[in-house]
Order: sequence, then structure tokens, then C-alpha cells
Amino acid sequence: MTWLSSLWCRFEQTRVGRSIFRVGLPQSSLQRAQAMMSSFFLHLHSAKVNRRSLRPTTTLGLGLISLYLFLLLVISGVLLMFYYVPSTQHAYHDMKDLEFVVTAGQLLRNIHRWSAHLMVALVFLHLCRVFLTGAYKPPREFNWLIGVALFLITLFLSFTGYLLPWDQLAYWAVTVGTNIAAYAPLVGEYVRFVLLGGTTVGQAALTRFYALHVMVLPLAAAMLIAVHLWRVRKDGGLARPNEAAAVLTEDFAPGTLPTSKTYGLMELARGSTPAVGIRPEEEIPSWPHLLFRELVLALATVAVILVLAIFFDAPLEEPANPVRPPNPAKAPWYFLGLQELVSYSAFWGGVAAPTILVAILVLLPYCDRRPAGVGVWFGQGRRLATTTFTVCVIAIVVLTIVGSLLRGPNWALVWPWQPPAASH
Repeated sequence: MTWLSSLWCRFEQTRVGRSIFRVGLPQSSLQRAQAMMSSFFLHLHSAKVNRRSLRPTTTLGLGLISLYLFLLLVISGVLLMFYYVPSTQHAYHDMKDLEFVVTAGQLLRNIHRWSAHLMVALVFLHLCRVFLTGAYKPPREFNWLIGVALFLITLFLSFTGYLLPWDQLAYWAVTVGTNIAAYAPLVGEYVRFVLLGGTTVGQAALTRFYALHVMVLPLAAAMLIAVHLWRVRKDGGLARPNEAAAVLTEDFAPGTLPTSKTYGLMELARGSTPAVGIRPEEEIPSWPHLLFRELVLALATVAVILVLAIFFDAPLEEPANPVRPPNPAKAPWYFLGLQELVSYSAFWGGVAAPTILVAILVLLPYCDRRPAGVGVWFGQGRRLATTTFTVCVIAIVVLTIVGSLLRGPNWALVWPWQPPAASH
């Protein structure tokens, strides 16, 4: 035992230590379960976890990485609030102060920027993973809806934060994005007016976007994330193949229990259980196996973000100028697919496509109730669904790439190797 471990053990034995840590360093299966259940942060985990759930290929860690990025965004966002005033007169200068005056200010802004972009991408990939493994099927329908809501909140979190630097890129990206929303019939113009606090992007819009970005949307995301994780546990953990076969096959008379059966606290003791088909030997304690993997993934996520933040600065163009639009003015990259569709048809890009996509995502778990393919990538019996979904994802990616890289002045199609044309 090292001196640090010895010091920790002595602290745990003191009155103060016992008041903080109800369970010391766990040594047995029972103590490991007690450590998980008595911790405010760990009780969202079950005492045991299926061995298959720990394989990297099961989830690719996309959900956990998204959670870590959200925590990084909260921490870096709170620190950035100390140096930012949501005013059209001061916002851009605050960005410059972060770059040249505040110690490590540019690094802090880079961490926040790249974490936000990566979170949008990874939450989208996490949604794709859940679909492609059939993990939205019963009993996980409602948790799928929570995931869809979290994806939409993630988009709006990034979009509301896009305006805060108050440079040309931010100003015109938000202008284009809110114009796309205005294409919705009946309520489009009203939604745009409520978001902007008027008809143009100005002080009212900056104030509203700031309030949504630092208070309303983070609180909504935090609450839904907690419910999302809790439902993962209550719905039986991660989706696994053939779990639908594990059903209760024995009923007991009221008030009687068979004397031939034995049970253990929190399923820690192996033996007979009324749930036939669930094999206790397939499960291992969450402490330390699951927690160790979560810690490694958290450190890897922080390391990647730090590398990006050190070597790549977040863009900052000249101050916002309402009378000098760039050519072309583009929405944030995650809305460029819609902007590309709008260039062909305002109805399809601004109304039909987003409405149909969201409706399909919401109705999907209640329409597709067949147990086939649960917990398996591209499972048999779901080929039509997975093929259709994959084609839609590829279409979204292609439209985003075209809008991002292949559109020049006046939204004309240009190739990357062509010399830049005049923008005015």
C-alpha cells in the first residue's frame, strides 16, 4: 500500500470521512454494489453490467463522449461568462480581449467552440447508432424520444451560441438560419420574430440568444440527460440480442414464495430467480469495470479537445456589419443541408424535409415493434429500414458538403480547385 492509499484509508476512518463516504474503497461484490447505490453521481448505474455492454463495438462510446463534451461546454461556458457582455457594443471586443488580453482566453474559447461542434456531430452519430442497432424498440420507445429531443436541443444550443461572438460569420449565419425557419407556413414568421425580438438581428436577438444559450437550453439538456441515463438503467441497460426472450415464466400466489428458491441482495448472489433466461454469470460489477472504462474515455475526450484547442483557433472575422453581407451568406454547417435544399425549393428545405424527418423519428418506435435485430448492427430482418436510413444519412452528409465546400458567390456551384471569384 502506497503512502497515498494509506493516507486515504486513514481519512476514511475519521468521523469527517465517514460522514462524506458512506462506503469506503469496495473490496467485495456487496461493497461494490453499495458504493454504486450510495453515490449521488454513480447511482444512475446499475450494480452490475452485462459483459457485452462493455465491448467498444457495442456503442462506440458515442453517448458517453457526448455527455463529456456537454460537461466541458458547461465548465468552459461558465468561465467565458466572466469575460463576456451580451451587448452589440461590447461582444466583439470581448472576443478580442479573450484572444489578446485574458490569460489562456483563446484556449478557453477554442475548447468551447470545438466541443460544441463535436457534440453536434457525435449526438447525431449516437442517434444513428441507436437506430442501426434497433435500440429504439420496446421497452425503450420513450427513451428514444428523449434522445431525439436532446438532439434538437443540441442543435439549438449550438445555434444560439453561434451569434455571441458578433462577427460577420455569426451575424449572417444566424440571419440565414432564422430566414430558413421563416419558410414554415403559418408560424414561420412568428417563430422568427420571437427568436430575434424583431425583424432583424440586433440587440434584442443577441439578448434572447444569450439567455437561451446560457440558461434555458442547458437546464433543459441537463434534466433530459439525467432522465435519459436513468431510463437506460430502468429499461434493462443497453439493448442486447435475444433480450426479448428473457421473460417472466413463473407466477407466484399472493403472499407466498417457494422455499426451494434462493435470492440475493441486488442480484449479487448467483442462484434461482423468477426471471428465466437472464444469466447472472453474464454480468460483472459496474465497479470497477464500467467506471474504469468511463474514466479512460473521459480522459481521451479531454485530450482530443485540448489538442484541437491548442492547434486550431476558433474563427473570428471582422465585426458584424448589417449592410455588408458576405457572398454567399451561409447558415451554420449543421443547417447547410437545409440551406442547400432551400436553394432548390423553399417548401422542401424550410418545411417538408425537417417536418418529415422529425415526424419519422418520433413515430418510429411505435410503428416498428418487431423484436428482430435488437442490439445488433444492421440486424437481419431490418434491411429495408437500415438501407433507407443509411441513404437518408448519406443524402444529409452530401447536401452539407455541397453547401459547405462547393457553393460560391450567388450560391453558384464551384469546385475546390477553381480560383475564387469576386464575391461582390
